[in-house]
Amino acid sequence: MTINLKIAFLPLNDAAVLVAARERGFAEEEGIVLDLVRTTSWATLRDRLVFGQVHAAQMLAPLAVAVTLGLSQQPAALAAPYKLGVNGNMLVMASDFAKALEPDVAARLSDPLGTAHDFAAAIGLWRRKPVIGVVHRFSSHALMLRYWLASAGVDPDRDVVLRVLPPSLTVEAMRAGEIDGFIAGEPWGSAAVDVGLAETVAIGERIWRRGVEKILAFREAWLEEHPDIVDRLLRAMARAAAWCDDPENHAALAQLLADPRHVDQPADLIQRALDGQIVARAGEAPVANPDFMLFGREATPFPWRSQALWIYSQLVRWKMVDHDPATAQAAARVFRPDIFRRALADSDVPMPGASMKVEGAVDMPLAVGSRRGELTLGPDRFFDGRTFDPEQIEAYLAGFAPAR
Repeated sequence: MTINLKIAFLPLNDAAVLVAARERGFAEEEGIVLDLVRTTSWATLRDRLVFGQVHAAQMLAPLAVAVTLGLSQQPAALAAPYKLGVNGNMLVMASDFAKALEPDVAARLSDPLGTAHDFAAAIGLWRRKPVIGVVHRFSSHALMLRYWLASAGVDPDRDVVLRVLPPSLTVEAMRAGEIDGFIAGEPWGSAAVDVGLAETVAIGERIWRRGVEKILAFREAWLEEHPDIVDRLLRAMARAAAWCDDPENHAALAQLLADPRHVDQPADLIQRALDGQIVARAGEAPVANPDFMLFGREATPFPWRSQALWIYSQLVRWKMVDHDPATAQAAARVFRPDIFRRALADSDVPMPGASMKVEGAVDMPLAVGSRRGELTLGPDRFFDGRTFDPEQIEAYLAGFAPAR
């Protein structure tokens, strides 16, 4: 039986798996007709999912946790059985601001800790508090930015202004002088660099290698009521993710994303990020970061509950939620590895045998136990060398200076 599913998304490169699932026929082969609903802002996308206008959504992972914990408008229990990708975002700042940073852009990107300290010094030279655009208060980008700034003694609630705006409006906001820079998923950072408005300061892949980004979110009740549909969709997603990760398909994928129905930006701009070729300053040669965006390999789609708990730890750190065991459990339950395993049990997709791990502990490719096939996890280090043990949240938080 053919099923019609409405899924909301934003015009970003990491909508790739959804777009490929529809355009390359992976969803159709599972008896699913995908209606991809293009949306401008994360707040609108959240409301469309919460109020049942769509069946599922590409969603910021921290936003799914925040909605479930009642931190973001209408509370609703959300469930994420699949990650759409890791990494893929960039922090860009006005060229005048970037003059105070390491001039060698390759060195700048490869040393995020040193660049954070340069950034702190640059704030003192700027004419006012720099205004940095973030796509949502509860985004991976915003949490990584806070973490990164704080490592150099910058208080993100006092020393800079964080302004929320949709990713597709970031470039025009810079052009109008409303913000001095922004952190967002591609291709928007590259678009600002290409027109000479900004330089790349840091990339998410170097702040937290393989850091959680977008997830496929459902209302929990709907997911539980429709197991067959969910399983069919996840099987289509897994096949689409493998197709997206293959470098041989990047040119075709870039063309699909460039379509006005999807990202509506030049294909060559989109493909640079897919290939991990980062142009940090207009007119200069790209800096190679081959792991800049991942979709399918290294168990990228697997919803590690430890990553949901890392998100929770950051919400606690920045006083967005009070810490208690019940709230931590609710945050962890947003990620659903049980559904992932059920849906892909008969596939050849390798999957971890555990549901949690120590985040940031892998500094070179590591073979791990898998319930099916061979599985190697890639490096997942945090830029400051810390690790996050999901069973030791209090100890982890105690290692940071208290938020003011």
